[in-house]
Amino acid sequence: MEKFQELIGISRKKIHIADHILTQTYPMLQDPRLLLAVVENIFLALTNSIGSLLYYERLFKQIPPFHDNFSSKFNMFRARCVAKYNFKKEHVQLVQDIRDIIANHKKSPVEFSRKDSFVICSGGYNSMRAISSVQIRDYILKAKLFIHEIERIVSDDDGLFTGRQRK
Repeated sequence: MEKFQELIGISRKKIHIADHILTQTYPMLQDPRLLLAVVENIFLALTNSIGSLLYYERLFKQIPPFHDNFSSKFNMFRARCVAKYNFKKEHVQLVQDIRDIIANHKKSPVEFSRKDSFVICSGGYNSMRAISSVQIRDYILKAKLFIHEIERIVSDDDGLFTGRQRK
């Protein structure tokens, strides 16, 4: 199995986990901290799907080598794949938004739950970011569309790697 096939499989699993936490676990426990776990799984799903596309492109020598870290992959994705495959700007913005939430959480000295939201405060308390289940549900829907689009791209030549004949 090629690296791009493994990564798209991981991506599917991570978005499924995020969806399960949001639709099954969160309503039962009503703990807004679970929303952060959902965001982290969405981020992993998006990152792995971008990685899948890049390794697919690299396999066919369409892009130069890249470092295996988020910023390198994301920059290569924006520079070489967004225009080529006509990705919507909202998909690129989705990845940036999810990345910002994760980065803000890591830098945040204080975070708390309020009603049905999880609030992340900045160092000087001059900015706060609240994430709600409704907002996360929208992120999951957009992420699923994005992953499906990448899956469609990388599965076009899937038969070359699995032994199946193209029709």
